[in-house]
Amino acid sequence: MTPDQSQDRKIENSGEQSENPDLHPGGLPKDATVLVVEDNVSNFVLIARMLGFLGIHCEWKTSGYEVVEYADTLPSLDLILMDIRLPYEDGYGALKKIRQSNHLKNVPVIAVTAVASVEQINKAKLAGFNGFLGKPLDPDKFPDQIQRILAGEPVWEMSY
Repeated sequence: MTPDQSQDRKIENSGEQSENPDLHPGGLPKDATVLVVEDNVSNFVLIARMLGFLGIHCEWKTSGYEVVEYADTLPSLDLILMDIRLPYEDGYGALKKIRQSNHLKNVPVIAVTAVASVEQINKAKLAGFNGFLGKPLDPDKFPDQIQRILAGEPVWEMSY
């Protein structure tokens, strides 16, 4: 399966029922869409699979360049996971454009980077990111992190 095919693939949750028909068990929106801005194919595939396990549809962009134009074509968008080190335009440049877009300015944007340190977290906070996830992402922690982020909780975590 190519990354393009996997980005369009939506894996449904395991058949558990939620009391609210618009939510998956655990409180995730049933039709949640996450835009993953990541230039490394392996990292994207890992993120896409973990999101798919949660029943979340994801879209993929490989650079911060034109991310606003692409996101504007999506019918809905609940979250953007943004790598910081990207070709053509980094995550900070893309975030500035997202915050200037009327359509996207309230969408949570989470910095996702291998350069994880207290200084980088502080830089991401000052830039206006809504959270921070250090790489490598932990498959055991990721579902909880995404659930918390989509519930509106701030998540600022380095990998260990």
